[in-house]
Amino acid sequence: MAKTEQGNGLDLRGSTEKLTDNGRGSEPEVNGGGVPGETPVDKYGFTGGAQQNSPSEDVPIEVLRQREAKWLEMLNSWDKWMAKKHKKVKERCQKGIPPSLRGRAWLYLTGGKVKREQNQGKFEELDEQPGDPKWVDIIERDLHRQFPFHEMFAARGGHGQQDLFRVLKAYTLHRPEEGYCQAQAPIAAVLLMHMPAEDAFWVLVQICEKYLPGYYSTGLEAIQLDGEILYALLRRVSPVAHRHLKKHKLEPILYMTEWFMCAFSRTLPWASVLRVWDMFLCDGVKILFRVGLVLLKSMLGTQEKVKACQGLYETMERLRAIQPQYMQESFLVHEIVELPVSEKDIEKEHLAQLRRWKETHGDLHCKSPPRMHGAKAIMAAEPPSRQDLRQRPTIIVESPLAPKPDGEQAKDAKGSRKTVEENGKETLVPPQQTDNPNPPPSDSSLLLNHTNIPGSKESLSSAEHDTYL
Repeated sequence: MAKTEQGNGLDLRGSTEKLTDNGRGSEPEVNGGGVPGETPVDKYGFTGGAQQNSPSEDVPIEVLRQREAKWLEMLNSWDKWMAKKHKKVKERCQKGIPPSLRGRAWLYLTGGKVKREQNQGKFEELDEQPGDPKWVDIIERDLHRQFPFHEMFAARGGHGQQDLFRVLKAYTLHRPEEGYCQAQAPIAAVLLMHMPAEDAFWVLVQICEKYLPGYYSTGLEAIQLDGEILYALLRRVSPVAHRHLKKHKLEPILYMTEWFMCAFSRTLPWASVLRVWDMFLCDGVKILFRVGLVLLKSMLGTQEKVKACQGLYETMERLRAIQPQYMQESFLVHEIVELPVSEKDIEKEHLAQLRRWKETHGDLHCKSPPRMHGAKAIMAAEPPSRQDLRQRPTIIVESPLAPKPDGEQAKDAKGSRKTVEENGKETLVPPQQTDNPNPPPSDSSLLLNHTNIPGSKESLSSAEHDTYL
C-alpha cells in the first residue's frame, strides 16, 4: 500500500482507465460482467464476492421492532440522550443499530447532521465545481475497485459510482491540502450504502477530521504512529503475539494499515463490518484498536499458533487470511466489548510514541487536529443547538392506526378532492427502490424520501434518511 507519486493515495496498481467523464458517464456498464438483476442479491446488497451471504445473526422481528422504537425515541431527543444517557446509547450501539435506522444513527453519532445544518448549500457548491484534475483523474480510476459485487456499485458509471465520485471530489475541494487518499474510497462507499451523497460527505468529513485525523494526509504519519501504539498495546494484551512480531521484525504498518485506514471494511464479513462501525462511530478509534488486538491475539496468541509461522512471510500470510471463526459477528463483538483498552490507554501511549517519533524523525510534517474519542467527545467539543438536530421532513407519514375525528376526516377528504380538481391530476411520490429485509415500523415520526433526479446526478434527497437503507 505505497504512497502514490501524485500525492497521498495508496497504490493504484497501474490502472489508467477512466470510468466516467467527470462522474457523468453515458451508458452504465456492469462492473465485472453479467446483467444486473440476474444474480441473487443477499440482504446487504451483495451479488457475489467474499462478502456475499456472509454469516450473520438474525434478530427476532419482535426484538428488532422494539429496538427501532427505542432508536426513534433517542434520535428525536438526541441531545438529551447524549448528555444524560450516553451509557444507554453506547449499549444500544453494541447490540447493533437497526438496519432501517443505521444511516440516520451514523449521521447523528458522528455530528454529520450538525455539520450539514450549519453548512447548508456547501455540498451543492462543491459538487458544482470541476475539481483539481490531478485528484479527479485518480478518483475516477479508483471507482470500480470499491465493492464491485455490491448492487449499488456494480454498474460502471452507474449512480452508485457517480455519487462516490461526487463525495470524494467534494472532499478534495473541502480539504485541498489533503486531497484524496485511496483508503477514503471504501469509507465513502460504505456510507453511501446507508445514506444520500450529501450526508455521506459530511460523515466522511467527520471521520477524517475528528475520528481519524491525519490518516489520509501526505506521508501517512498518523497511521504509522497508531501502528506503534497498537504494537505497544499488544505487549500487554498478548505477550506471545508481541514477541513473535518483534522476533521477525514485522513492522505494524505492514499488517494494520488497511485495517485501520479502511475501518476494517475490506477485512471482515459484512455483518461484522456493520457492528464494528456501529461501535466505532459511537466510541471512536479505540474500537479499531480493540478489533486489531483481538485479531492479532486470536491468530498469534499461543505458542502452537506461532510455531506454524516460522518467518516473516508466513506470519504475513497468516494475518492476510484470518480464520473465519475469529471474524464471526458474535465472537468479535464480545471480544471487543470485553477487551480492557480505553481512551486513556491510547492517549498515554500516543504521547510516548510522539516522543519517540521526535527523537528519531523530528517534528511531524502534518499537524493534525486533536483526535475525538467518539460521539460524546464530538458533541461536547461542539455543542449543537436544538435547531441543528431538528428533523426536517418534507413528508410526514401519519400512522394509519391513529384515528381521526369524523369532522377532520370529512374535512381532509374534501380538501383532498379540491386539490386534485385544482391541479388536474394527482401528484405521486416516486417509490424508492431498496431491498430492505427489515423495514421500519409504522410510526408517525417515520419519513419518506423524495427522489431527486437532476440530470445525471440521480440520488435521494438528504432531507430524509429513515428509508434510505
